Amino acid sequence: MCRGQSMTVRGHLSHQVAGMTKEKTQWKEFLEVIGVLQWVLSFLFLGVSCSILMVSLMFTSLWPLSTLYFIWLVIDWQTPERGGMKTQFVRRWKVWEHMRDYFPIKLVKTAELNPNKNYILGCHPHGIMSAGAFSCFSTESCGFTELFPGVKATLAILAGLFRLPLFREYIMCAGLCPVSKPSLAHLLSQSGKGNAVVIVIGGAAESLASSPGINTVVMKQRKGFVRVALEFGADLVPVFSFGENELFRQVIFSDGSLGRRLQDLFKKIMGFAPCLFVGERMAIIPYKSPVTTVVGSPISVPKRVTPTDEEVNHYHKLYMEALSKLFHEHKVSCGLSESHKLQII
Repeated sequence: MCRGQSMTVRGHLSHQVAGMTKEKTQWKEFLEVIGVLQWVLSFLFLGVSCSILMVSLMFTSLWPLSTLYFIWLVIDWQTPERGGMKTQFVRRWKVWEHMRDYFPIKLVKTAELNPNKNYILGCHPHGIMSAGAFSCFSTESCGFTELFPGVKATLAILAGLFRLPLFREYIMCAGLCPVSKPSLAHLLSQSGKGNAVVIVIGGAAESLASSPGINTVVMKQRKGFVRVALEFGADLVPVFSFGENELFRQVIFSDGSLGRRLQDLFKKIMGFAPCLFVGERMAIIPYKSPVTTVVGSPISVPKRVTPTDEEVNHYHKLYMEALSKLFHEHKVSCGLSESHKLQII
């Protein structure tokens, strides 16, 4: 857990601590568990449930409702890649604060973000469900707006999720957008300034490496986000969520095993990898382990309409160095020992 003391980074560090400072009542603890449970169930089952519901309605007397929705879906198909339909109402739901307090999750700021510029924030590691990234950048529970005034955070996730009926509306209201080139282009070029697009760089491959005590990020061959940053002149910002890998215990299959081959096949077809994991309660409630999401200093990136491979490699290297520096500067204050290393693969 990050200590409450002040830290100095280039003369100044401001941070926001979310969570309860007094002893929790049983009612409060119950609300926190319910808040986390609804998030986990939504992550795992809501998309599939919505799809089954809408298809099933086609075979009932309510088929006109389903038909009208599918017509609307065709008409509205491109909305997710045009900025979606973020609503503060959903982002400020009280349930997100209860979820935040369960772990607790904290957002730490180490440098200012200029609201007159655009940014790509690379968040690491993915973990099983990216609790830190979701709470800090897709809700207001951790105070992003107060910490970075004038900057709007948008968490970019798997594009395929925006093809699921009803579920797409729900995640768009929370401010989520597809991590596709048209979507990123819209956010970084047609939505004004002060946009911070958050991408969990490691994706499905990194989720398969998620395990307590392991600090591994999949980065060496992930250069697409750097190319996008150069094309639109968006500064790069490394972000590390300490404690993300501690929330679940995952069954790790060895390379070449049947289990790993099935996971890789599923990832290739669907875009994400099924993980076998267990939590603290009911198998799916995560462990109460603090998550501290630290936002690093921006790396200035020039605008290049057609960036060269040399430019992409240069800024990718700068980014990896900045991420490693961020990890080692904050690992001890965030609960890790001095001997912990960051493995970049």
